[in-house]
Amino acid sequence: MNKTKESPLLIKPKDGFGVYHHVSPKNAHWEYLYMEARLMSVGEVWKHNTEENEMVIVLLSGNFKVSSNKGNWETLNGRKDVFSGIAHTLYLPRKTQFTLEATSKNLDIAYGWCLSDEDFPAKFVTPENTPVVIFGGDNATRQFNDLVPPGFGCSRIVSREVYTPSGNWSSFPAHKHDERILDADGNVLEPYQEETYFYKFQKPEAYAIQQVYTKDESLDEIIKVRHNDVVIIPKGYHPVVAEHGYHCYYLNFLSGSDQCLENTTDPDHEWIYDSWTTKDSRLPLVTAEMNNRKK
Repeated sequence: MNKTKESPLLIKPKDGFGVYHHVSPKNAHWEYLYMEARLMSVGEVWKHNTEENEMVIVLLSGNFKVSSNKGNWETLNGRKDVFSGIAHTLYLPRKTQFTLEATSKNLDIAYGWCLSDEDFPAKFVTPENTPVVIFGGDNATRQFNDLVPPGFGCSRIVSREVYTPSGNWSSFPAHKHDERILDADGNVLEPYQEETYFYKFQKPEAYAIQQVYTKDESLDEIIKVRHNDVVIIPKGYHPVVAEHGYHCYYLNFLSGSDQCLENTTDPDHEWIYDSWTTKDSRLPLVTAEMNNRKK
């Protein structure tokens, strides 16, 4: 049996400490979005200057403290993993010089950045102040934690973490955001946005399936994703389904023409929005109260 070649949209993690993911316009073949994930040991320090970029740092597990020319922040109730609470989120504007120190072992962080057109204040969002939305219905119900939602107060970056219960569909009905479309009044109906899906699972044998496709079939990839994998979305519709028996987490960073989450649904499946009759009772899978439980 021939092994199927891995999709060019799938990025596998590096092993060990340090930067284990790096996505850039150069290797993703797009214009705006950068993304990295980094594993740090206790006491380890990362020094960085955002220069002309805005950056969003998302705490996946552990604790850190940050000192910068825009303020100082520290997490004290970081989750032990993404299934044990809600993220702390730090937004840093352009021209920020900072030092981030790991204050726990195995600090795991992900961060996205892009060029910024304006100056905005730094902002530290704690779990209890993170908006949580239970979206969808039936076996397409999922949980959104809106880390950097539209209207956040930034140039163009957006970030959201999504929890999809075992067996459920997510990012469904499938949608796209690969061309900028305005209505007659100049309102954005669909932005051009690049996006990363960064996956986490509770067990190493777990996986999800993601499809990325366009209507003209110039792109049609079906990708099996495992723990710590990244899928890049340069264009097209991109639904996800979680393997039965295993909950699925993914962290999205988006950047492009507009700081919004408008999109266009695949017209073949738009009717499904009106078909849902229930919400999945398993949600929410995580809450801010979980961050404060004894580790």
